Amino acid sequence: MNVLKGQDILALGFMTFALFVGAGNIIFPPIVGLQSGPHVWMAALGFLITAVGLPVITVVALAKVGGAMDTLSHPIGRVAGGLLAAVCYLSVGPLFATPRTATVSFEVGLAPLTGEGALPLFLYSLVYFLVVLVISLYPGKLLDTVGRFLAPLKIIALAALGIAAFMLPAGPIGVAEPAYQAAAFSQGFVNGYLTMDTLGALVFGIVIVNAIRSRGVQSPRLITRYAIIAGLIAGVGLALVYISLFRLGAGSHDIAAGASNGAAVLHAYVQHTFGSLGSTFLAVLIALACLVTAVGLTCACAEYFCRILPLSYRSLVILLAAFSLLVSNLGLTKLIQFSIPVLTAIYPPCIVLVALSFCASLWRSQTRIVAPVMVISFVFGIIDALKGAKLDAWMPGWMEHLPLAEQGLAWLIPSVAMLAAMAVLDRLLGKPQEAMA
Repeated sequence: MNVLKGQDILALGFMTFALFVGAGNIIFPPIVGLQSGPHVWMAALGFLITAVGLPVITVVALAKVGGAMDTLSHPIGRVAGGLLAAVCYLSVGPLFATPRTATVSFEVGLAPLTGEGALPLFLYSLVYFLVVLVISLYPGKLLDTVGRFLAPLKIIALAALGIAAFMLPAGPIGVAEPAYQAAAFSQGFVNGYLTMDTLGALVFGIVIVNAIRSRGVQSPRLITRYAIIAGLIAGVGLALVYISLFRLGAGSHDIAAGASNGAAVLHAYVQHTFGSLGSTFLAVLIALACLVTAVGLTCACAEYFCRILPLSYRSLVILLAAFSLLVSNLGLTKLIQFSIPVLTAIYPPCIVLVALSFCASLWRSQTRIVAPVMVISFVFGIIDALKGAKLDAWMPGWMEHLPLAEQGLAWLIPSVAMLAAMAVLDRLLGKPQEAMA
């Protein structure tokens, strides 16, 4: 029976960490740190739950069922599960996350030198996605390419930035914005959505499992164990990165006051701390982070869709890279505007699906529990999404006053209430076979 050596397990953990840490992971924490001021660590706690805790739990849940999302979603039926999987893969793949990796790395790294014109962005994204295409065509080499080469480079760069954030703070912590003064934890919690890490974990699960299998490991028990270890290594790495970036943002009030996004905060800090080499350092860091994530997303999407479409893996890699190239040229601002409402709507049912997968043994019928709770979370998630997109003018007034609506968590209490009601009903009906009898 093949087993992984210690260095292979470490490389797998590094690969998993590197797959998660993309542009959003580096850009969102600094702006939260800047805007939350003295409440930074309460905001960080909420952020870490959705951006670290949930992704690690999702990796574990997927590892238990062999890495495939459709196996995890079987309680809601084949059609609904397939639709949810397709939406998740497309959202964190060619529609939003993959193109975002190119636009963010361009705007942070090259735009200050070339300007933000259409031609520089097109040329950069063309070269960028050619590299993504070449690496993604050989998924069996992913552990070697990413785990042993690209991931260590990314970790070294992030470690240098993290150590600097604590050892060389730019200044004192500033004043918190009103939203963080009122509800720092929930603001951090909802901002954690924007990293797309939980959706990414649903997508990366099959990539991680396939990377383990590529080393000849076939035992389901060992695959689960190694995937859990990889998830924990990635989780620790993510937490350290986020904590250092929160500290970086919190201490950047003097040099980045009024910044509208985390890229501006990072740019100001790196220039202040590292001088003339700051822009080059930041450009390399962001480019590495984005490239690795883009490769992982492209591989995962191609792996998934080649099983349900009459297209080969190689054909899908080419199509996904080409489509991501086209979407990336819309620009970062439009991508973020489109992605926020979609993420706000689909995150709640995904959280419910993962959380309830660990409680399967408690129910007489998983379908009775999981499907209704996911429907409720999705409906109320849509309400939050419409509010976030400023499309709520037609909604009745009572929707504005739902519990936790101001914090973007209107779905939480109705979902818990539905869970309680369906748990009672499940006990009363008994097992499906008994109910039929």
